[in-house]
Amino acid sequence: MSTAQGARARAREEVTAAIKEAARGQLAQEGAAKLSLRAVARELGMASSALYRYFPSRDDLLTALIIDAYDSLGETAEQARDAASEAPPPVRWLTVCEAARGWALAHPHEFALIYGSPVPGYAAPDTTVPAAARIGLVLIGVVRDAHLGPGLARLPLPAELRPEAERMTADFAPGLPPETAAPLVAAWAQLMGLIGFEVFGQFHRVVEDREGFFRHAAGRLGESVGLTPS
Repeated sequence: MSTAQGARARAREEVTAAIKEAARGQLAQEGAAKLSLRAVARELGMASSALYRYFPSRDDLLTALIIDAYDSLGETAEQARDAASEAPPPVRWLTVCEAARGWALAHPHEFALIYGSPVPGYAAPDTTVPAAARIGLVLIGVVRDAHLGPGLARLPLPAELRPEAERMTADFAPGLPPETAAPLVAAWAQLMGLIGFEVFGQFHRVVEDREGFFRHAAGRLGESVGLTPS
């Protein structure tokens, strides 16, 4: 790449980052449903036609913001897992869950973008899937380590759910028993619901010690997938 090409690439990256940052500010003020390319361009002092060269539509910008949010959450979970790599699996599970909660509390508008109400008229493309899966894969990895090491508690599996559990295992949790796959999906969903209740204020006048409550609830989710406390 020539010097001129490198300078153009860096300039494009800088403008793209500025557009995303302005869009995140708009998310915080107006919500995702009211995200407007024209408003973002106006805030940056750009012509709308210039911004369209970076993001041809509102949906393209939304998709970029969604991928960034999922990647940020996933990276946070991965770093927490790695920092607790020597700890027993139940401790690693709880460490990852607490990291996810911390990220959400620090980035409530981005959490709302990926786990809140769907944006009217927007359908997330398949390009968001790898980023969205990162935190799930971290949790699956912790459970797989337990299965290969100290072991998992035996979990009951209704006969009518076995075909679906076997499909789940083949699709995203190879190496784990089917009895674990369905509880893992449920635990992932419940974890995000638990975090969402706190982020969206649903625990107001219900839970006071939210950190302690979360640790207890997240630990029980770990037990629900077969992680046995030390």
